[in-house]
Amino acid sequence: MNSIQLAGRKAIVTGGARGIGLAIAERLLQSGAAVCLWDIDAGALAEARTQLAPLGDVAVAQVDVTSADSVEAAVQTTLAAFGKLDILVNNAGIAGNNAKVWELTPEEWRRVVDINLTGPFLCCRAVVPHLVANGYGRIVNIASIAGKEGNPNASHYSASKAGVVALTKSLGKELATAGVLVNCVTPAVIETDIFAQMTQAHIDYMLAKIPMARFGQKHEAAALVAWLSSEDCSFSTGAVFDLSGGRATY
Repeated sequence: MNSIQLAGRKAIVTGGARGIGLAIAERLLQSGAAVCLWDIDAGALAEARTQLAPLGDVAVAQVDVTSADSVEAAVQTTLAAFGKLDILVNNAGIAGNNAKVWELTPEEWRRVVDINLTGPFLCCRAVVPHLVANGYGRIVNIASIAGKEGNPNASHYSASKAGVVALTKSLGKELATAGVLVNCVTPAVIETDIFAQMTQAHIDYMLAKIPMARFGQKHEAAALVAWLSSEDCSFSTGAVFDLSGGRATY
């Protein structure tokens, strides 16, 4: 594992109790950051905190990222634990059910868009003023290659992740001279428990699109996020970093 210097930095990782979020939190801790895990699942948060505690300073906040009040309360919990904020990783998200556009219910569409797109908006809205006040910050949004290409039978997920890319670009421009850099990662597919939400046909479709003929691993996503969270990332903002095993074509 290459060394990335994050000593003294205070980070938030949404959806941090499992999967990619847990791997990101682990890598940030190994790099010297203190990390607050934000997640809606209190039980999973407790387990994750116990697992990560030997690596460094870990706090937790139970939060519904679709609620502005819940997000603001989590910000206050994090500030009480750490005293400041430096890094926000917007990772919380869901795949949703696989269905064609005309077969999706409005409720399912809204559920996916609310968590995957409104969630990062609300988290950025609550955290950015603190980063600006510091004169330093890094925001990393987890989007998806689906947001660039559009996966069939996943229009709600694809549209939400396209929105995350656009949010990243807009916010990156707004903060370009504030010392706060905003970037996003667009994985093809990272192998996690989210596969349980997908049909086997959809999983097979995604694998067939990857020239390296394998799914990405959580530690690979965590390594890229750790670099994007560091001072070494100093002249990239509003940018999209593919993690696609060769699938990305633009």
